[in-house]
Amino acid sequence: MKRRMRARRTTVAAAAAVISLALGGCSVEPNAPDMVRFQAGVAQGRAADAKAAADAKNSGKPDCRVAKCIALTFDGGPGRDTPKLLDILKEEKVPATFFLLGEKHVLRHPDVVRRMHREGHELANHTWTHRILIHFTEEEVRSELSRTQDAIRQVSGVTPTLMRPPQGRTNPMVTGVARELGLTQVLWNATARDYSTTDPALIESRILAQAERDGIILLHDIYGGTVPSVPGIVAKLRKRGYTFVTVPQMIAPAVAQPGQVLRPTY
Repeated sequence: MKRRMRARRTTVAAAAAVISLALGGCSVEPNAPDMVRFQAGVAQGRAADAKAAADAKNSGKPDCRVAKCIALTFDGGPGRDTPKLLDILKEEKVPATFFLLGEKHVLRHPDVVRRMHREGHELANHTWTHRILIHFTEEEVRSELSRTQDAIRQVSGVTPTLMRPPQGRTNPMVTGVARELGLTQVLWNATARDYSTTDPALIESRILAQAERDGIILLHDIYGGTVPSVPGIVAKLRKRGYTFVTVPQMIAPAVAQPGQVLRPTY
C-alpha cells in the first residue's frame, strides 16, 4: 500500500512539474475548476446557488458540485481519425472539448467541425499554426488566435470562448490578447504524451494514473494510438465513478472569464 501511495505521489508530482514548466515561470495566476465554482456560489448567494443546483438536476445536466467530474479534451485536430473518435464519443454519450487548429485542419475538415458542434461537443481555439505564443509579438499572437476564431465561426457559426496555448505556454501578454478576444485559457493536469507513442494501452495507463476529480485530460486526435485508447479510458474512469463533461460544464454555474487561466491543481 505504501509503495502504491509513493508511486501515486510521484506521478502527481511529475504532472505538476509538466504544468509548472508550461507556465514558464510567468506571473499568470491559474484558477482551479472547483475554486471557480465555489467563488461563483459565494458571489451568487445561497438562494441563487441552490436554484442553479435545482435547474441542473431538472435539466438532466451534470452538476460538478455533486458529481465526480472529469473533462476529456483533444488538441490539434480535426484530422483523419477524428470521425472515428466522434463515433466512439457518440456511442458512449461522452461530451468532449476540442481545441482546434486553424491552418490545414478547421478549413480542411469543415464537416467534422460542424458534426462536433451538432453532437454537443465544445469547440475551442488552439491557434492557427501551433506557434509557441510566448515567443512572438502581441500582433502575431492576436493573428494566431483571431484567424482561428474566424475560421471556426465561418465553418460552424460558433465563436469559441476557450483557447489552449500550444504546450500550455502563456504569459501576461498572451493573457491580455486572450482577454481582448474573449477567450479563457485552459490547461490540464493529465497528459498521456501521446505524441511520443502509438501504444493505446500505454496511453490509457498514463491517463488512468493521473485522473482526478475536476481533472482536465489532454489528448490529441491526430496521433495513431490515441483514438483506440479512448474506449478503455472511458470505461475504466466510469467504473471509478467519473462523469464526463465539457470544460464549461465542469465550472458551472460559473462562466469562464476572458483571459482567465483554468488549471486543475494537484
